[in-house]
Amino acid sequence: MQSDAHETGAKHASGNQPCGSSNESWNAEAQDNNIVPLTRDQAEQLFGLEVSRPSRVTPFKVVAAQIVLSLGATLLWWLFYKPPGDAALSAFLGGAICWVPSALFAARLKAKSGTETIMSWMIGEALKMRATIAMFVAIAYWYKSALWLPLLVTYIVALKTYWVAMALR
Repeated sequence: MQSDAHETGAKHASGNQPCGSSNESWNAEAQDNNIVPLTRDQAEQLFGLEVSRPSRVTPFKVVAAQIVLSLGATLLWWLFYKPPGDAALSAFLGGAICWVPSALFAARLKAKSGTETIMSWMIGEALKMRATIAMFVAIAYWYKSALWLPLLVTYIVALKTYWVAMALR
């Protein structure tokens, strides 16, 4: 029985390909050419009528929500932390670390409207990450009395706005 399996495998194997495969299954270009996009009717049947509706969430609405959450968190730190000054300022800066780069990215998207490419989005995200890192470093360097707990908590709260925006889409 072992020799039968070996002979069968030897008949189907060619070169470095696994047993039972053919040249067509390894040709990625041929597979890519077989992709047919869905029509609007097919997409609506698959995903429901909501698929054609434009999103209510825009990048500027996300930035506005981040600002509101940052200000709300700043107020909470000011009300419940003693002494309130450094905690509130640290919380505000933590929120700003989130929404300032997001606002820059949203403005860049608006300026590049109609010419979006994957590379344009990647460059925008790279600029956003650099701005975020630069703001963290600047605060650590120049604001020596920063309280890191309020700063980081507010940053994370503002950062989670993206998840809420995706849920509201």
